[in-house]
Amino acid sequence: MISGLIFIYLFYRGNCFLETWELFSIIGTISFALSGAVVAMEEDYDLFGVYILGFATAFGGGALRNLLIGYPINFLWNQTTNFTIALIAMTIIFFFPHLSIKPFKKLEILFDSIGLSAFAILGANYAMELSLPVSAVIVAAVLTGIGGGIVRDLLAKRKPMVLHSEVYAFWAIIVGVLIGNEYITGNLQQLLLFFAIFILRLLSVHYKWSLPKRSNFQNTSVNTDSHL
Repeated sequence: MISGLIFIYLFYRGNCFLETWELFSIIGTISFALSGAVVAMEEDYDLFGVYILGFATAFGGGALRNLLIGYPINFLWNQTTNFTIALIAMTIIFFFPHLSIKPFKKLEILFDSIGLSAFAILGANYAMELSLPVSAVIVAAVLTGIGGGIVRDLLAKRKPMVLHSEVYAFWAIIVGVLIGNEYITGNLQQLLLFFAIFILRLLSVHYKWSLPKRSNFQNTSVNTDSHL
């Protein structure tokens, strides 16, 4: 409750995009760092492994985005506050896992959904600051929103969630389209977009929404042939 009030207060402090960026940056960093840490704990990694996977998840997407859209890559090393916050969050969940009542898998999905929403908006805003075209805004939103998760899954020797799981990158694309075309501009609109994408991501997991796969058509063909 308190954290929610602080969130809204910071969001309304002014119309400066920098404050908006900092807010989404902190939310996304904490969420993705915890997402990586939870996966590492699920794989029974030691403390060092938890830190490596958490940091890779939290900052991997941003690094890929900066390289592709031409944003200064050294900006990543200026995020001392975010690095510190991520370190503290991962340390807490490693040494006090009982503070959470949710199984690791549910925690992973929760943190991943929050990070996806926050970082997709953050990435789109970075591209808008550089006055890039809509296509670049979409790429920035997608890379920032899902890049860290891809790095996490690859390091954990898992099939990247974005390539096979329920609807995932699609929500980041929606963010890029809305912000790139300036359908979403102000702080209030971005706040509502954050919650909308977060909820849609959770709904897609709960109801197992997914994009078409080749196996779906093959199964349909087999079923049709069996009835002939």
